[in-house]
Amino acid sequence: MSFRRRTLLKVIVLGDSGVGKTSLMNQYVHKRFSQQYKATIGADFVTKELQIDDKIVTLQIWDTAGQERFQSLGIAFYRGADCCVLVYDVNVARSFDTLDNWHEEFLKQANPADPSSFPFILLGNKIDIDGGNSRVVSEKKATDWCSSKGNIPYYETSAKEDHNVDDAFLRIAKSAMANEHDQDLYFHGVPDAATETEQRGGCSC
Repeated sequence: MSFRRRTLLKVIVLGDSGVGKTSLMNQYVHKRFSQQYKATIGADFVTKELQIDDKIVTLQIWDTAGQERFQSLGIAFYRGADCCVLVYDVNVARSFDTLDNWHEEFLKQANPADPSSFPFILLGNKIDIDGGNSRVVSEKKATDWCSSKGNIPYYETSAKEDHNVDDAFLRIAKSAMANEHDQDLYFHGVPDAATETEQRGGCSC
């Protein structure tokens, strides 16, 4: 009997308000970008299905309101995460300076079994603005920060220009897969999929 191997991966996207978290997700999943800024309220997610090797992978990408009261999202929001994406705006120094807080808060709330090996990825977004002339955080500063956190992968992105977005999320998917343990779903006509969704606190829609 042939089995179709399928995996659901929960990805959490964190960062200050206005750094482009929602825009990156919309560009990756829907291939669209809007100039109009609408603040995310609470938390929301989008899904994207892709194939990596012999696996069909469903990324469940969770977007947050990047306010300082992010603790109010609760432990349930973070529970079961397979990868955490940290996003900052290369043109806003404060959004980079708060990365330590986001990194620490995620580890505190998600409480992964092995914090030192849990997969993070850093995205420096909005590199398109003013042709790059208004950026205040250098690539070296970002890569140095990543090195200090255990060599976190780093990508410079533009949601508007669709620069590096697909590559970054493919790396995210592969990192999440490497971290995943015993979460595979095997489909052969038996409707057992709902149990995985319920365990992960997600939605199959």
